[in-house]
Amino acid sequence: PPPTPPITMVLFLLCIKGELEGVDTLSLIKDANICFSVRNPLSDYETREKIVFNPCETLEQDESDREPPHHFAVKWEGSKKFSTLVVLDADAAKSALKKGKKKGKSGGEGDLPRDVKGEDNGEFVPVLAMECRGLEPYEFHALGNEFRVVSEGGTVFEEGVDLSEGDWADYDEEHDASVSISDFEAKIIAA
Repeated sequence: PPPTPPITMVLFLLCIKGELEGVDTLSLIKDANICFSVRNPLSDYETREKIVFNPCETLEQDESDREPPHHFAVKWEGSKKFSTLVVLDADAAKSALKKGKKKGKSGGEGDLPRDVKGEDNGEFVPVLAMECRGLEPYEFHALGNEFRVVSEGGTVFEEGVDLSEGDWADYDEEHDASVSISDFEAKIIAA
């Protein structure tokens, strides 16, 4: 068999958008479980559908493991090594995007994961950066408990912000205003 090509590390960004009404910010809750489908970039048919992991918890590893700490790992058929996914915190995302920029890739400050703001209405915004070796996340699945909304009045909605159907609405009683997100979409791009 041909030698396995070295596994390169690729940076992926989860970007989301929606029509926001009465929303100041929409953000991913740092320690909520998130769900993706991933595939083997070297083979079209090898996928793992709807894997779930917590970006705050890395997998337990043996001392003999050579991989850096990661949030998800899979061993594809015929592969000797694990393919891994690591969710990057703000500093790591910044330095990874800077490295990519040196290599002549687009990117930079504008690509840093951040909260979606009211003025981003209908525009894709990167909310999460993932460093992947040997796997490609290709689809994000909202589970219904991973987002937090702050209304224009400052009320925080953390439970029940379910975007799995693409829409969410609530009422900010304190400020007598409706708060909603519709036409929610997510896409994953290689940075």
